Amino acid sequence: MEQIQSFLPFILIFVVMYFFMIRPQMQKAKKERKFTEDLKKGDRVVTKSGLHGKVFDFSEKNNAVIIETGAGKLTFDKSAISLEMSAKLNTPATDKK
Repeated sequence: MEQIQSFLPFILIFVVMYFFMIRPQMQKAKKERKFTEDLKKGDRVVTKSGLHGKVFDFSEKNNAVIIETGAGKLTFDKSAISLEMSAKLNTPATDKK
């Protein structure tokens, strides 16, 4: 019984780490994967580097997306598209008066 009690703090630390660190990261990765899979032509997106554009086409061979910007068309890896910034871009702005 004493051996179990001596390991109890380590077990508790692992459980806390799982619920506060590991599980949220897994859920975020799942959302980002779904977001990149659901991209379609015409979607307005923002890359993680801050480039704004519209999805023009896809390159499935390279797992990339071709984005149309004011400067022309650029090819980015799908993982370079930011879920958070693209979501902010596509939500309608509310006037706060």
